[in-house]
Amino acid sequence: MSTIEFNQLLTSNSKFLKGFAYNFTRNTDDANDLLQDTMLKALRYKDHFQDGTNFKGWLFTIMRNIFINDFKRKKLRKTMTDSTDDQYYLNYGRVSDDSVNKSINVKDIHKSIDQLSYEYKTPFQMFLDGYHYDEIADSMAIPMGTVKSRIFHARKKLMTDLADFHS
Repeated sequence: MSTIEFNQLLTSNSKFLKGFAYNFTRNTDDANDLLQDTMLKALRYKDHFQDGTNFKGWLFTIMRNIFINDFKRKKLRKTMTDSTDDQYYLNYGRVSDDSVNKSINVKDIHKSIDQLSYEYKTPFQMFLDGYHYDEIADSMAIPMGTVKSRIFHARKKLMTDLADFHS
């Protein structure tokens, strides 16, 4: 399938996708964001689409996976968007009025990350910055499995170094 055909097929399915996005999110703005993320991911991975397969099903699977991953990510962070006009982020974690200790904790966390060796620090920092595994692998010219392994080991080391912060 040519790029033009793929793009036309993708845009012709945008109304279909928008309806599914709204069913997932129940919010117009979030649905538009999910639709945009889905279209971008579809364009990014168009080489993975196989002719003769269900294009709508492929797009729906991409959208569902993005929604599930975002939901899990938000649940892990335990944050939600406040519905106020200012759009503050609220944290459900323990509330502490000790801002001095909070700033020290953040400094300690950044210090621990900085102490990681280059081979672990670079992929971990790129991952925190929002890069995908394959982008990190391409940037560092290493296999994706190595990237995943290094990020896993960086997390493990940080959890050990920052054990005092676990409760």
